[in-house]
Amino acid sequence: MDHREEVRDFLASRRARLTPADVGLPATMGRRRVPGLRRDEVAVLAGVSSEYYARLERGNLAGASDAVLDALAAALRLDEAEQLHLRNLAHAANQPARKRCTPTRAASVPPSLQRVLDSMTTAPAYLHDTRLDIVAANDLARELHAPVYDFARATGAPPNTARFAFLDPAGRSFYADWEQVSRDCVAALHSAAGRNPFDKPLSDLVGELSTRSDHFRALWATHDVRLHRTGVKRLRHPDVGVLALDYDVMQVVQEPGLMLVAYSAAPGSAEADGLALLASLAATRRDAATTAPGA
Repeated sequence: MDHREEVRDFLASRRARLTPADVGLPATMGRRRVPGLRRDEVAVLAGVSSEYYARLERGNLAGASDAVLDALAAALRLDEAEQLHLRNLAHAANQPARKRCTPTRAASVPPSLQRVLDSMTTAPAYLHDTRLDIVAANDLARELHAPVYDFARATGAPPNTARFAFLDPAGRSFYADWEQVSRDCVAALHSAAGRNPFDKPLSDLVGELSTRSDHFRALWATHDVRLHRTGVKRLRHPDVGVLALDYDVMQVVQEPGLMLVAYSAAPGSAEADGLALLASLAATRRDAATTAPGA
């Protein structure tokens, strides 16, 4: 991933989605040569010179002050996730060259965190890293995501929700709202790339998905980002059917880059019954694995 190219395309895509009317500028006569706002219009709104904004949109965010970034965010009507992405891109632009070349350390899972996951016996919970690799999970989460783990075993790659969603045909069935999930996966990876555009394993994953999936490549070109905190996800388990589960995402403070995802269901709901059935299936398979010859 080229950092300057990412900055350029992100700013240009945010500019292209706005019209003069959206930002209170008078409409110009005749046909406009570009979709959305022109660079000079963004410069006026942000209170900077046209030359300076052109430099920023060419991908050079180095040295841009917080005030300039705030002005750009206001001019381009950026939401919270987009503002954070812009600041992350600016932070990366100011990193020294030697730090950019430092290999990204793989996220580690302390034993205490695994114990926390295992103690959550009625809620599927797992940890994922910035590349959406599932790096730890409790039994219920592994059972819920059985198709993801099946694909990982078949390919020899780590269980990864983005790779599964885009490269395994079973992903379209497992994720009942696959179109939304696919957009969310790309938005999460784009946000991660903004935080560390020099993460080679992340670049390799984006390259793999771009090469093998036209849909991923089209979504990546939108440069959309969003924050994943809470919501409802519908998952179709082969033995239980569709479960519409609430999910909450929490950052693991002591291990930057790790996020904890926990699913839950309202007591007495059909989803709660489905999770109880999944827990029974997980216990049966765990017991079978421990009593199997050679276990």
